[in-house]
Amino acid sequence: MFRLSQYMDQLYHPTPPRRRKGPPKPVVIWNLTRRCNLKCKHCYTVSADVDFPGELTATQARDTLEDLGRFGVPAIILSGGEPLLRKDLFDLAARARQLTRMLALSTNGTGVIGAKADRVAEIGFDYVGISIDGIGATNDAFRGMIGAFGQAVAGVRSCKRRGIKVGLRFTITEDNAHQLPDLLQLCDDEGVDKFYLSHLVYAGRGNKHRGDDTGHLRTRRAMDLLIERAHASHKGAAPLEIVTGNNDADAVYFLNWARARFTPEEVAHVQEHLEAWGGNSSGVGVANIDTQGNVHPDTYWSEYSVGSVKDAPFSELWTGDDPMLAELRRRPRPLKGRCGACAHRAICGGNTRIRALQLTGDPWAEDPACYLDDAEIGVAGGAARLTNRPFTGDRHDPAPAFL
Repeated sequence: MFRLSQYMDQLYHPTPPRRRKGPPKPVVIWNLTRRCNLKCKHCYTVSADVDFPGELTATQARDTLEDLGRFGVPAIILSGGEPLLRKDLFDLAARARQLTRMLALSTNGTGVIGAKADRVAEIGFDYVGISIDGIGATNDAFRGMIGAFGQAVAGVRSCKRRGIKVGLRFTITEDNAHQLPDLLQLCDDEGVDKFYLSHLVYAGRGNKHRGDDTGHLRTRRAMDLLIERAHASHKGAAPLEIVTGNNDADAVYFLNWARARFTPEEVAHVQEHLEAWGGNSSGVGVANIDTQGNVHPDTYWSEYSVGSVKDAPFSELWTGDDPMLAELRRRPRPLKGRCGACAHRAICGGNTRIRALQLTGDPWAEDPACYLDDAEIGVAGGAARLTNRPFTGDRHDPAPAFL
């Protein structure tokens, strides 16, 4: 995750970078259930409104939670499917609140109302992220349910009334990129605290629809808009925390933006922070437990498992001798192609490896979603390779209005 607003703040209020001392304990994204009331086009868990066999029992989930607490994970994100449809969600959440510093809920927002919203507030979730894919009918088409947009906005308002920090989570594609300005306006209108833009990852239904992924030029224009909005918060606009995920080239793009506007000393300070962060954190600072108890390097590595918490504690699996985890934790990683030749590997960490794996069968091949040209990443020749086409399809939709 690239915390754009945090690094923008460093240009105005610099603080010393924090270097890691030894392997970090991971943020754990835990898919508690695959059941969901929606049928989202790019769902990475391929969820549906049915019971799925083999999900962790209440006892297994509680034992796993206690292990996470003993292991000292800094944050737990309870996700799904739709986590609010798991019957023991609030029992698990109440205990998780005692065991970790940061507790978050990732939801489609349609159920964060009434008594359930009261429980979210009582337990003391630090953050509720509500997924949304556009305004009105656009969101409903992506989510597979008429009225999903209105219910999600109701969920936002319900959280705000109870003093819960709330954010919107948006996956950008060719079909909804044009509504990004409207979504940012929605954040301002509703007093949303945080906006998270996710680049498409080729996993679950997202893999089937990878031809809908945004083209390079469209991605750059989206980043321009986010950067300017983050900058505007320092120029009198309402505060809005902006983060992006699943394309760590965003950090390099931001650094180039800063280089054109700030002093060399200010840019060098931000670069030091970005290198201390190190980019892609799959298998390092982030982990996933799926609904069946399988442990993955992150939520999108669904076809690669480190093992199951049904057979061994998470803490043992994560600190064991799994070969893929060992490779993901190497610095530098054994990258190939443009990623291997990139001058900014210390910042992006090789970007999102699962896209390379899905397209080529090689997790160390170049990430096709890197939208920086050769000159920007220091590759010999400096040839531009930008396109307004999706990475893997042949559609060429008109550019969004904000391009």
